[in-house]
Amino acid sequence: MPNIVVTGAQWGDEGKGKIVDWLTEKADVVVRAQGGNNAGHTVISEGKTYVLHLIPSGILWPGKRCVIGNGVVMDPVSLLGEIDGLEEKGISVSPENLRISDRAHLVLPYHRELDARRESNLGSRKIGTTKRGIGPTYADKIERTGLRVHDLFDSVTFIERLTSKIADCNVILEAAGEELLDAEAIGRECLAAAERLRPYVGNTVKFLHDAIAAGDNLLFEGAQGTYLDIDFGTYPFVTSSNTTSGGACTGSGVPPQKIDKVIGVAKAYTTRVGSGPFPTEDDNWGDVLHGMGREFGATTGRERRCGWLDLVLLRYAVMVNGIDELAVTNLDGLDQLAEIPVCTHYEIEGERHDLPPAAIGDYDRIKPVYETLPGWQTATDGAKSVDDLPDNARAYLDRLSEALGVPITLIGVGPARDQTLVS
Repeated sequence: MPNIVVTGAQWGDEGKGKIVDWLTEKADVVVRAQGGNNAGHTVISEGKTYVLHLIPSGILWPGKRCVIGNGVVMDPVSLLGEIDGLEEKGISVSPENLRISDRAHLVLPYHRELDARRESNLGSRKIGTTKRGIGPTYADKIERTGLRVHDLFDSVTFIERLTSKIADCNVILEAAGEELLDAEAIGRECLAAAERLRPYVGNTVKFLHDAIAAGDNLLFEGAQGTYLDIDFGTYPFVTSSNTTSGGACTGSGVPPQKIDKVIGVAKAYTTRVGSGPFPTEDDNWGDVLHGMGREFGATTGRERRCGWLDLVLLRYAVMVNGIDELAVTNLDGLDQLAEIPVCTHYEIEGERHDLPPAAIGDYDRIKPVYETLPGWQTATDGAKSVDDLPDNARAYLDRLSEALGVPITLIGVGPARDQTLVS
């Protein structure tokens, strides 16, 4: 298997964890290169459900090695909780199968407080963050004032810098009448976490380059999706990192020429969590999906906003990610429909747009233009091959592939590992 980047082609929650899990069988190393524990990947394996936030999905496969790269922002205490949770479910996590970059930035309690305070202050303009402190951590990184994993192991300097940061945060909390943070208690907790994490931490850039030199196959697991990318998403309603395929390189230290393939992941319809534009959103369709027990966030449990497939968004995602192949998940979510709307282009004040606009204000004027495709009204979740799919389901996928100019090579017809069809 070549070195592959898996990236979300919508607003995240496309089922990347399932696709990465499926691809991991032929991979040697699975790499997470951006984001934090605001992301959540749900994987169902051998009847057990695993929700992963920081650790790559490859951890569920024996003999695979996982890397949390330098582009990730990492809450050390939350990471230990995730490790302990996996151990309780019988999944071994050790320095043999999990490496953590010493250059990754730390998410600390004051980041979460600042995140919540900033979101609250936005009022009706709120972004819809998970309030996990991701944005303020990346802000510290860009301002060159952040604390990184290696800083945990210089305890005196770490405590000095942590205390200063918490003092600044407490000024804001005090003005808002909020409870102040206890710098001493937080410091003890962080240093205790550091001792447990120390064996996992090192130069992951060298580790990955050594793996490439040895002929190992690398699989890069993206978090969130294209339209949450800080540059290419529906700004400002985005996350704080590059969620597109280029982030796999900057967030891991692996150069572009070592990437052989990009696989985009898209649902057979569209969802998003949080605030921001959503041209094909349909509340009635969302009610149907929620009534089926589908489309609740893996990290927050929030109902996802739901809408129809948007070829305008997918067309641009193919461009900016360099998507070579597409994996389409949740095809079975459409099983009951007699007709399925698909957005082919936008109209903005009478002008046709085949790609999404940059200005957030333009989204208020979008009129999505739909093509209606026939449904199949037949269960697909028991299909074992593409040939088992109803004719109209195959036609739906063919229309998507034709419109985007890329082949669909994987099809999800359910959440389980074995409900993945190869086209």
